[in-house]
Amino acid sequence: MTLACTRCETAHPLDPLRFCCDCGGALRIEGAPTFDPAQVNRDDPTLWRYRHALPLPEAAASVTLGEGLTPLVPAEWGGLPIRLKCEFLNPTGSFKDRGTTVLITALAAAGVKQVVEDSSGNAGSSLAAYAARAGIQATIYVPVRASPVKQAQIAAYGARVVPVPGSRTDTAQAVLEAAGPGTAYASHVYHPLIHHGMKTIAFELWEQLGGQAPDAVVLPLGHGTHLLGLARGFAELRAAGCLDRLPRLYGVQATACAPLALAWERGEADVTPVVEGETVAEGVRIAAPVRGAAILAAVRGSGGAVLTVPDDETLAAQRRLAHQGFYVEPTSALAVAALDRLRDQLAASSVTVVVVLTGSGFKGLSTY
Repeated sequence: MTLACTRCETAHPLDPLRFCCDCGGALRIEGAPTFDPAQVNRDDPTLWRYRHALPLPEAAASVTLGEGLTPLVPAEWGGLPIRLKCEFLNPTGSFKDRGTTVLITALAAAGVKQVVEDSSGNAGSSLAAYAARAGIQATIYVPVRASPVKQAQIAAYGARVVPVPGSRTDTAQAVLEAAGPGTAYASHVYHPLIHHGMKTIAFELWEQLGGQAPDAVVLPLGHGTHLLGLARGFAELRAAGCLDRLPRLYGVQATACAPLALAWERGEADVTPVVEGETVAEGVRIAAPVRGAAILAAVRGSGGAVLTVPDDETLAAQRRLAHQGFYVEPTSALAVAALDRLRDQLAASSVTVVVVLTGSGFKGLSTY
């Protein structure tokens, strides 16, 4: 296996400490193992049942908290039958645990003792927890306005929390300046191992739906690691002969900060950074997604779309979800709110629609 730059195509040896190319471009893993239904360890009730498909050293001990295999629950949204993938039930309360367990496993196997990360909350909480599990010291840079509850969760795992004044972009810049010799930048945005953890959601959906793919998956969209992981996972399932079609992927952004939706509407191949507007969906408040071109290509290839939802509709959806028993943060409710705008495309009785609930409602101050 090797690393290849998505910008200049330079090849690098596979090294878990390398998070980007020398030119600054994001990386992908070439020659990574792929899904094989015969190798699924069905006795393992975690995402590590798919260990064979993860690009890790054979001798690497899994750093796990029991993540994955989250429930897929039938529900209804204004008469539209849907299934809710409850990723907020992962160990730290968000889908981020899928990528983090794989990344920290690789870093621990490489002997890393210190990691840094920038996050609005969920990725930082996840990294802090898995670093603690592995005996690695973590420092997490967060926007000063990030949820106090999320900051407290990060600190509870023993990580150092560094609030950064300014925008989410300012936070990302601060951590790059802090990363130095002896410290790994465990970036949920840049590091290509993250996508391989995320792809396990597709494998689980295939199993939970009886060896089929859903017709459509709707999910929040910020930096797009979640969507890119799903696209990779479904592509591997198809290559393995497990699927004859790919699901449509619908990424949902907050109206106040929607660079991908703007590029989508204009028919552009890549994003142009936007002004980082205020939104209750802080998990997708990303003005300049690092892998914008790849995200747009994945959505187009699936036959899906990128759309936006304003905060008032997001908050209304959050309340409606809670009244059905699902207590999630606003970023999760963003995806469900989009169903009202997608109804004409999803209303056929034979269509299987999955909406991913990404983060727990316990992660923020109550908006109910």
